[in-house]
Amino acid sequence: MTLDTALPGEVSEQTALGLYRTMSTARKFEKRAYDLFLKNLVKGTTHLGIGQEAIAAGVAAAMREDDYSFITYRGHNHLIARGTPLAPLMAELLGRDNGLMHGKGGSMHLIDAERGILGSYAIIGAQLVIANGAAWSAQYRGSGQVTVCFFGDGATNIGAFHEALNFAVVWKLPVVFVCENNLYMEYTRIDSVTAVDNPAADRAGAYGLPSVVIDGNDADEVHLTAAEAIATARAGGGPSLIEAVTYRHGGHSRADPAKYRDPGEVRAWMEKDPLVTYRARLNARGIGDDVLDGIDASIAARIDAATEEAMAGDWPHASRLFTNVWSDGGHAWRN
Repeated sequence: MTLDTALPGEVSEQTALGLYRTMSTARKFEKRAYDLFLKNLVKGTTHLGIGQEAIAAGVAAAMREDDYSFITYRGHNHLIARGTPLAPLMAELLGRDNGLMHGKGGSMHLIDAERGILGSYAIIGAQLVIANGAAWSAQYRGSGQVTVCFFGDGATNIGAFHEALNFAVVWKLPVVFVCENNLYMEYTRIDSVTAVDNPAADRAGAYGLPSVVIDGNDADEVHLTAAEAIATARAGGGPSLIEAVTYRHGGHSRADPAKYRDPGEVRAWMEKDPLVTYRARLNARGIGDDVLDGIDASIAARIDAATEEAMAGDWPHASRLFTNVWSDGGHAWRN
């Protein structure tokens, strides 16, 4: 098989290598962030997406450069997948002035408007309705842009989820909603407080949408499903809802040892590690470990360089507190 061809229902080798590269970069970045957190260098808390990389990678690879992303506070993977430079992203976690938002956002409040990432949201589900606004803007302007909105399984039990779906369908907005169902809403299993088995997909029918549940640890399945939904939205076919089932390897946040999870459950999901299983798939396609090891070595060097650059940054000056308050950058109250 040549580099740019693929069989029906299969991604090309070029795309597959890109997916592996993105997942490996996200994994190594977050492991480094964890190490820095333990050294008390990461300011504030942080929520890692280790184990969930296939969703961010698969969806991003199907998006156009000018498309919009709305993400959760567990958003490092998504910025990396959209191409956000590693050094300013790491510096933001460290609270440095050379960070993505000069240290004002930290891990939970990341924005890269240049790449269409219009915020990571700490308020559960807040991004759902705001994503509709971005999608409506694209529809009004006829730009052909598509909005992709990521949210966790816990957000499916709040009003904003239902309001956003209803409005998106009524207005036929170019938006794709992606539920990252990692089975736990903070410390509680989603199935213990939800009346349906699939918290997002089983409610899709109420809004005239098909029920779509995919393996969120399979980067190929994520990519192909997202590509179809994004193409539909771009062609004027309206919104889609995708539930991607996955599993975070660690706790809800770095302060959470996750002892509420059954050890057998954890072991079973660790065997479905998206990076390990995808590497095996690439091997089966004839891509040798020497190629993949080379990719990993290059990524490790980039992470090291990004860490050094981030840690060399200055602390933000107090005057930063008064910037980005109003659209013109000012902070004084207006009459």
